[in-house]
Amino acid sequence: MRISLRIPLLGFIAFALLSSVVVRAGLPDFTSLVAESSPAVVNITATREAKVPANQLDQEKVPEIFKRFFRDYQGKPAPRPATGSGFILSKDGFLLTNYHVVQDASEIVVALSDRRERVAVLVGADPVSDLALLKIDAENLPVVEIGNSKKLQVGEWVVAIGSPFGFELSVTAGIVSAKGRSLPDERGNYVPFIQTDVAINPGNSGGPLFNLEGQVVGINSQIFTRSGGFMGLSFAIPIDVAMEVVQQLKDKGVVSRGWLGVQIQKVDRDLAESFGLDRAAGALVTQVFADSPAERAGLKEGDIIVEFASEPIDLSSDLPHIVGRTKAETQANVVVVRAGEKKTLSVIVGKLDTEGQNVPSNSARYNGMNRLGIRVRELTPDDATRFGADRGVVIEEVADGAGRNADLQQGDVITTVNSRWVDSGGELDEILEGLPADVAIPVRIVRNRQAQFIVIKIDQ
Repeated sequence: MRISLRIPLLGFIAFALLSSVVVRAGLPDFTSLVAESSPAVVNITATREAKVPANQLDQEKVPEIFKRFFRDYQGKPAPRPATGSGFILSKDGFLLTNYHVVQDASEIVVALSDRRERVAVLVGADPVSDLALLKIDAENLPVVEIGNSKKLQVGEWVVAIGSPFGFELSVTAGIVSAKGRSLPDERGNYVPFIQTDVAINPGNSGGPLFNLEGQVVGINSQIFTRSGGFMGLSFAIPIDVAMEVVQQLKDKGVVSRGWLGVQIQKVDRDLAESFGLDRAAGALVTQVFADSPAERAGLKEGDIIVEFASEPIDLSSDLPHIVGRTKAETQANVVVVRAGEKKTLSVIVGKLDTEGQNVPSNSARYNGMNRLGIRVRELTPDDATRFGADRGVVIEEVADGAGRNADLQQGDVITTVNSRWVDSGGELDEILEGLPADVAIPVRIVRNRQAQFIVIKIDQ
């Protein structure tokens, strides 16, 4: 009796140990990949000039012994270095990195893996995709191998090499968590991001994301964080998108994108049923901008776009990606569902105007919810008329947090926080970061064209 019980138990233990060995043996070995790929990864230091505001110091309170010092130095440029990563595309010195790494830089220094340093020239930049093409004076440089991001599969192993917090040539690994992620911000959502769980931190921005074959499949660009550090969500620009941008920057120095001129939202199950669709798919048009290609083509609010330029629109986030890749001034057919019936419209695609777009400049930029647990966008002239607010930011999404606890809702316009006006998502983040926790803060909002104050307590 004792023997019959003991044998199955021993067998189970042996099977568990064997399984453990097999799992460990099945893990990928990154050593060869890193050894072959690291020489083509670079560290980038961008210096920006900053001036001390003339009224920063109260001269009345400055002891006389220091006044001469402040008179001599106040207002003179003070360099502010920022660091990031990049990788070499060609042996003659073309490099790729994120635009926000080198934005407004007066000097860009590239440190190669062999410790040589070179001053780089900015060949061209594209704020919308957050990419910048650099050139250094060098020959016979090691280069990366470009892969195909379209072939990536969710669950596939990927490796990042970069300089998080200045630690050069740091290696982190993980898997592809999702593809085609749309991350709306000040730039719009024209990049179908690769989501991974690879540890990415400030300084990794612009560095390469490799597949197990040692090919670059993405450029590490953004993180989702509430603390400023890695939280398991990182986003990379697909290399296919990046190389299209690189070619245009080399040829013309600028990037041209298509523009339709609509505001859209996701079609969920209830909306699909109400519009007579057999499944939740497409992009629901919530607004058609005046004098836009969409208006001239006859698109209307309430249309559901299910196809654009012969490409199906399954998710609403697919539409900006497809439109953005379409050349301006070309004709495209748009298939919409209107009043339960399909209609085909012809549109002449416009050109996206990126002038004046406010692109965040912090490394590995924050693109998630703010301290209130909400995501916002800037108020447009059309929004001002529709919502009845002259200034503020529009709430696009409300997650769990202080905002939901205070009954903030999608479509509310936040105008002031703690008696300070808010005109951009960056201003809102700056105000919120300076507020103490568990203190009642007055927030003025406009809801249904009516202004009101609510009280919010930030819990962390």
